[in-house]
Amino acid sequence: MRYGAIEAGGTKFVCAVGDEHGNVEERVSFSTTKPEETIQQVLDFFHDKQIEALGVGAFGPVDVKEDSPTYGTIGNTPKLQWKDYSLLAELKSRLGVPVKLDTDVNAAALGEYMHGAAKHADSCLYITVGTGIGAGAIVNGETLQGFSHPEMGHMLIRRSTRDAYPGKCPYHRDCLEGLAAGPAIEARWGEQAQKLYHQEEVWQMEAFYLAQAIMNYTLVLSPEKIIMGGGVMKKDGLHEMVHQELEQLMQRYVPLPENYLVPPGLEDNAGIVGALMLAKDAR
Repeated sequence: MRYGAIEAGGTKFVCAVGDEHGNVEERVSFSTTKPEETIQQVLDFFHDKQIEALGVGAFGPVDVKEDSPTYGTIGNTPKLQWKDYSLLAELKSRLGVPVKLDTDVNAAALGEYMHGAAKHADSCLYITVGTGIGAGAIVNGETLQGFSHPEMGHMLIRRSTRDAYPGKCPYHRDCLEGLAAGPAIEARWGEQAQKLYHQEEVWQMEAFYLAQAIMNYTLVLSPEKIIMGGGVMKKDGLHEMVHQELEQLMQRYVPLPENYLVPPGLEDNAGIVGALMLAKDAR
């Protein structure tokens, strides 16, 4: 079977064609601009690909409830031109194929669970730390949903006593994303994260914040594997620093599994492979 996949991010869209085994045959990416411009580029890519179905991992908030009348509609996003945009309905009508949609991080979690670093686990958590912070969870083979999808990047955490930065999140100010996402690192230290790689204090603070969140995720969800991706996590040694901080916070209250915190096995393809897996289940 030939499937289409979209990783619909707030900064860029990635479109791909692949198969039911997660093999990516062709992919392209372009900037996320106005909905009509971006969707036209999507249509241009897929128009001659003869896909059987489409899977989409979308930025949010987005309605992920398949029985909802607004399934696949973007919610209260800071990208105001996309607010209330019926992404799934538009793609379904314009492409004429079944479409299944989940969040971008849930799609990445699904990709890693089926074909990546968590393929031998029964549960996992995928966290992306970049322009924002988000996480998707797989429990009993399915992405975790409640009345909506999880927004784990906005968890409240303890502030470091060495941190005077007020926080970047427009909604909660000093939540996890407000203190530890890429824009917060740049605003606090005056340089982009990749230009701060040799400043140890930057990454000690980053590890402190991320480890707090992971402790909470671990105590609530107890995933067998946690995969940490995104641009900020490309810093060499950061996974190990976070793990050390986590061990200190846990105080062996809950013994952690071996190789608990790992980078994505699919590298930058986790979201696209997950979207291909969503396409397999599209109706």
